[in-house]
Amino acid sequence: MTIRAMPDSLQTPSLPLYSLQQWLQHLETLHPVGIDMGLERVSQVAKRMGLLSSPIAPRVITVAGTNGKGSTLAMIDSVARAHGWRVGTYTSPHLLRYNERVKIDDQEADDQLLVQGFERVEQARLEGSEISLTYFEAGTLCGLWCLANAKLDLAVLEVGLGGRLDAVNIIDADVAIVTTIAQDHANFLGTDLAQIGREKAGIFRANRPAVLGSQTLPSSVAECAQVLAAPMFCLGQQFAHQTMASEPSQWRWQGQHPDGQRIVIDELPEPGLPIDNAATALQALVLAGLGLEAARVQAALSSVQLPGRLQWIGPWCLDVGHNPHAAEYVVRHLPQPPEGGRQWGLIGMLNDKDIDGVIQTLASRISDWVCVSLSGERGCQASELSQRIIAQGGRVHFSADSPQAGVDWLANMLTPNDRVLATGSFFTVAALLARPLPTGAASLDGDGNEIR
Repeated sequence: MTIRAMPDSLQTPSLPLYSLQQWLQHLETLHPVGIDMGLERVSQVAKRMGLLSSPIAPRVITVAGTNGKGSTLAMIDSVARAHGWRVGTYTSPHLLRYNERVKIDDQEADDQLLVQGFERVEQARLEGSEISLTYFEAGTLCGLWCLANAKLDLAVLEVGLGGRLDAVNIIDADVAIVTTIAQDHANFLGTDLAQIGREKAGIFRANRPAVLGSQTLPSSVAECAQVLAAPMFCLGQQFAHQTMASEPSQWRWQGQHPDGQRIVIDELPEPGLPIDNAATALQALVLAGLGLEAARVQAALSSVQLPGRLQWIGPWCLDVGHNPHAAEYVVRHLPQPPEGGRQWGLIGMLNDKDIDGVIQTLASRISDWVCVSLSGERGCQASELSQRIIAQGGRVHFSADSPQAGVDWLANMLTPNDRVLATGSFFTVAALLARPLPTGAASLDGDGNEIR
């Protein structure tokens, strides 16, 4: 891998020799608040790093939205690599390892590369007047630096929060995607869907394609594209999907080239992810210049996977959904337990989410609950979750001080026909993936690996 030479002014040998874990701990001390939306500080450091002087890759696709970002990105990555492109991705948050956030050709960045990236970020932010960065901002700059030095054909970037003021938005996208709009991160984005749509659409660029991946987006998203004269490609209009009449398990994709020429691919497999997002991924790749080959698309969609998204481990279904819109998807795709079995819910959430909305949505399928506390200042306590569930008529059997403790209690309660949905947060799912889960029943195929 070729590493960009740093200007002499940035060769500061006084930087501490940190391991990756030490760098991550150091990042938590750099800024007085965890989330500080705005691009001025991060842009200044990016300029010092040389990240804004030339594109980080020949093609950049940026994905924003409330739900569906991760699955859309994963399918873009899989299909592009199946066609021989070298692809780098930046996503957040991670489940088990920070390295998951930066992947090059589907391989997680190793500790050494990330440490080099954080050293570059630190050198740049300390050059001249010191610039304070949040944990996410520093991590984003590190990820972009890694991608910029990887000689990619395509970089795919996932927006962390919002869009317009998200650190990822310092990079101009060649193709910008908005997947869905719903209420989430209300403390930062508010509850006005039109305003949330404008924030997400902040990733659009003048005269560059904007892909609208939902038919229920607020009109503000299209209005932002129109103001920028960004060509719009809308689900249900310029591109669409439909089930194959001859084979219900397969589907047809219809898309459009930038010049208006139509393209159709038949006999596509169910990817275990929302078809809206699969169709959006294919349209974005066409706009990025990829000539789709049916066989390669079929193979890529057959093999794409995402951990922690309707992921089955024995009788446990793990899903990171943490807002009502995501919970609705889970409810629609969660299979009924075998006859005589109960559908348990193990839930742990952050206190800045729409907890009542998630509980109300899941309650149509779950009556037996285990509540778990999440640590940190944003973590909701199990006792509060329990009170909210009981207030909605649910039955809470146990409140645990951690997801692991909730699993231990359930392990002694499950019958062979019982099933458990563990949900509510990335933190909840990550805690369960980090330990062996008691199975006690044959594994299920589930209904997908959707990320939200």
